Amino acid sequence: MAKVKFMETALRDAHQSLIATRMTTEEMLPIAEKLDKVGYYALEVWGGATFDSCLRFLNEDPWERLRELRKVFKNTKLQMLLRGQNILGYKHYPDDVVEEFVKKAIENGIDIVRIFDALNDLRNLETSIKAVKKYGGHAQGAISYTVSPVHNNKYYVNLARDMVQMGVDSICIKDMSGILLPYVAYDLVKDLKVAVEVPIEVHSHFTSGIANLSYLKAIEAGADIIDTAISPLGNGTSQPATEPMIAALEGTEYYPDIDFDLLLEVSEYFKGLRDKYMKAGLLDPKVLNVDVNTLKYQVPGGMLSNLVSQLKAQGKEELYDEVLKEIPKVREELGFPPLVTPMSQMVGTTALFNVITGERYKMVPTETKNYVKGLYGRPPKPISDEIRKKIIGDDEVFEGRPADMLEPQLDNYRNEIREYIEQDEDVLSYALFPQVAIPFFKQRLAAKYKIETDLLDQENQTHPV
Repeated sequence: MAKVKFMETALRDAHQSLIATRMTTEEMLPIAEKLDKVGYYALEVWGGATFDSCLRFLNEDPWERLRELRKVFKNTKLQMLLRGQNILGYKHYPDDVVEEFVKKAIENGIDIVRIFDALNDLRNLETSIKAVKKYGGHAQGAISYTVSPVHNNKYYVNLARDMVQMGVDSICIKDMSGILLPYVAYDLVKDLKVAVEVPIEVHSHFTSGIANLSYLKAIEAGADIIDTAISPLGNGTSQPATEPMIAALEGTEYYPDIDFDLLLEVSEYFKGLRDKYMKAGLLDPKVLNVDVNTLKYQVPGGMLSNLVSQLKAQGKEELYDEVLKEIPKVREELGFPPLVTPMSQMVGTTALFNVITGERYKMVPTETKNYVKGLYGRPPKPISDEIRKKIIGDDEVFEGRPADMLEPQLDNYRNEIREYIEQDEDVLSYALFPQVAIPFFKQRLAAKYKIETDLLDQENQTHPV
């Protein structure tokens, strides 16, 4: 048995889970040097919703954030989360965009790319895995963990074997809802350790209150790495807190090579930040509670808060319990997709429409229709003809790899924003989030030339860059 390694999520998933990804680069840099010396295996600093949030809410260049962090982190690997063919967006992108994105992420400082697909459709991971290997990164294949009649240990072991065949360097059990039970975790890790020879990492959320127990059983079964969050940003809908997990291993062979005193200094820093977020109203105390409904409905914490805000907007908050009960029904009828982005949004919104309209599948989001048409990949279980007809009528279902339908787009994107380009990476920012990238580019130009952004809109003029 080896010492367990820790991957710290404070700079990505922890603040994404608790404060809607609002931590700024300016708040990260003062503690970066200490974080680098603690002894973590890796730090998750990028990907997920951080890219969108930087541009949309923080007026930051996500690429610049990555470069700034890379300068400081000399000892620790930097990790990101990639949604396979969706990159960091909510739809499929052409292969040329995926490859260029991976190339630039690695060039700018990423060591480990965790790649997942919401449906566990491995065809949606092919391009990303090849690109990570091509440009010298560590490709981690992530299993989107869920529970259903079609998802069991045998299913996950086969997935892991196929991922290793595709060239991944490690496997992550990605439990986004916090529903991986302790003894199930033990058995699954045991089975994976027999089936594949690459390291096994376990990622969970504390939403249902059991993830730390599942981590302990996973470690006993041979898990190599666990994902935790420094305690001021831990627990709740975030990951289990780092310090208690380390303390729980004291006196065992699993105890990590981590400077615990330095870790306490890191914790003090983040306590100050947490207090600031509380005062600003960014951190809702509700997200720190244990929600046992998660075990019944398998709904991730972020999805629950989205449902509440959607119902509030409609003035239908009293329908919350009804929508919650509708979610598992919709999920079953849509072939038991794991409830992770973008499938969680599709299932949740479809269930919401079913309840609000009073007629099931009378009103269906476009994304759900596209999913049923096969444009996101293969459902874990085939969708019945009855449900398919209700949702898309007689429209054809595409059986191939969804990205095969997409033409290369990188050159088109480059031409569309040529007057704004200051770095190659700008093309990728625009490709992923055109509606927020353009205002960001305009502000950047305005600051550079000390002019008002509305003048750029009025004159539509080109500036030398």
